[in-house]
Amino acid sequence: MSDFEYDFFVIGAGSGGVRAARTAAAMGRKVGVAEERFLGGTCVNVGCVPKKLFVHASHFSKEVEHAAEFGWSTTTPTLDWPTLRDNKTREIERLNGIYRNLIKNSGADLFEARAVVTGPNSVRVGDREITAEHILVATGGWPFVPEFPGSEHVVTSNEMFFLEELPTDALIVGGGYIAVEFAGILNGLGVNTVLSYRGPLFLRSFDADIREVLHEEMLGQGVDLRFDTQVERIEKTADGRLDVYFKDGEVMQTGLVMYATGRRPNTHGLGLESAGVELTERGIVKVNEFYQTSVPSIHALGDIIGTPELTPLATAQAMALVSTLFKGEPRSVSVENIPTAVFSQPPIGTVGLTEEQARAQGHRLKIFQTRFRPLKNTLGSSPERVFMKMVVDAESDRVLGVHMVGDDAGEIIQGIAVAMIAGATKADFDATIGIHPTAAEEFVTMREPVHSD
Repeated sequence: MSDFEYDFFVIGAGSGGVRAARTAAAMGRKVGVAEERFLGGTCVNVGCVPKKLFVHASHFSKEVEHAAEFGWSTTTPTLDWPTLRDNKTREIERLNGIYRNLIKNSGADLFEARAVVTGPNSVRVGDREITAEHILVATGGWPFVPEFPGSEHVVTSNEMFFLEELPTDALIVGGGYIAVEFAGILNGLGVNTVLSYRGPLFLRSFDADIREVLHEEMLGQGVDLRFDTQVERIEKTADGRLDVYFKDGEVMQTGLVMYATGRRPNTHGLGLESAGVELTERGIVKVNEFYQTSVPSIHALGDIIGTPELTPLATAQAMALVSTLFKGEPRSVSVENIPTAVFSQPPIGTVGLTEEQARAQGHRLKIFQTRFRPLKNTLGSSPERVFMKMVVDAESDRVLGVHMVGDDAGEIIQGIAVAMIAGATKADFDATIGIHPTAAEEFVTMREPVHSD
């Protein structure tokens, strides 16, 4: 008989926590799960899923506009924001129910309450003290807004999914995934949109060519991009609008300010430090390669451990942790060649090294790239073009990175990621027959490098 009430207690019912709990329960382990907010975590509730639904919604205005060029009679479309918002909410509530059933049907016990770590093998849920042989903390991240005069007037991505009204104009502050995605969403929904970023160009961790191309494409779609700017203060006017004062002296008035200035680990107040778990100054939980913290019985994964904040990575880490703890097969998840997409407009898909990263690692390179007008746009006036790039090691011919800006970039790069994991060379791409006419075939028809070392 175990000395503990549970073999495994999970704090946080997001993608990583639920996967770990379900998998351990399926192996016959006694599992408990605590969640104080919403089942499914950030991705399901205020992240990937509702955001992608809004991306789809924002595309329709452009599709209707271009329909006339293909012979369709059209009228000017209008958006009913409450319909979109409430239909989205109903879908998310359906997914919440699915997550609840997944947990309960697995045999795990669900506690819809806040849990706090009280020791190496104990947590407090409400007024109940629970013991567990292993504890997993998978509480995800939370939007960060710096403090400045008027910061109480801004919203984050969390609130964007539940706005009472869609503004006529908006300012988005930030330069990461969330900022560029919401800039595209609002612009597509008919909002006059400004994106402001303190640096010289957004998406700083991405390939330089990708960033420049997206910059050009977003400008072409009507998003007002302002770089090297910082907000100094915000004042609310008598009619409820916002006056935004920038440090360079510029002043603008807008109906909404959204801050997308990063996310912080949601680890505050969980009792981790008191239990002896080491955290960084930013609240990131320090773990070893097997997701074990400085306290051997306490583990952590997902957005709180400093790895890329991606849902599929968290679920993969969960599977590895369960294998390590309950199968006796220690596993870890590599963060190399992780494919990712930015659902900007147009979207980005990328896997592997950027050109800058490859050079920093000492590779001699061959760079292949192309930019073209896709077939769909040849009948109309849309200036949008697709950009593709391959970073190849000149000595081994191995493909080190593949990057794309254009429709279906995420779908295309997902398939290419399999080839990257398998160690594909440029010769392998060249030997592959393309599917015609598609944009994706360009990845197997680029023959001459634009430059090589």
